[in-house]
Amino acid sequence: MVIGVCTLELEIPASHSLKDKRQVVKSLVARVRQSFNVSIAEVDAHDSWQHATIAMVCVSSDAQYAHGLLEKVIDNIERSRLDAIIADYTIEMW
Repeated sequence: MVIGVCTLELEIPASHSLKDKRQVVKSLVARVRQSFNVSIAEVDAHDSWQHATIAMVCVSSDAQYAHGLLEKVIDNIERSRLDAIIADYTIEMW
């Protein structure tokens, strides 16, 4: 069994309040949950208006599949979310 963990650092430049940020993050999390078989949640930077830290996790029997799935999610976020910019990300396999 392989566990893939991806941590995303997001910048949300158009956000001017925590309410704006929450709207972007909730929408992003809902879309990823609907489109991909991963668990996802905001895990840090809760008090920052223009930054968010999102973590995604998937479990698989194949490390290549898990890594590829997480990369697909990142690519999808980069292409479809113009209001959230990926500043950095890491993918770890256990």
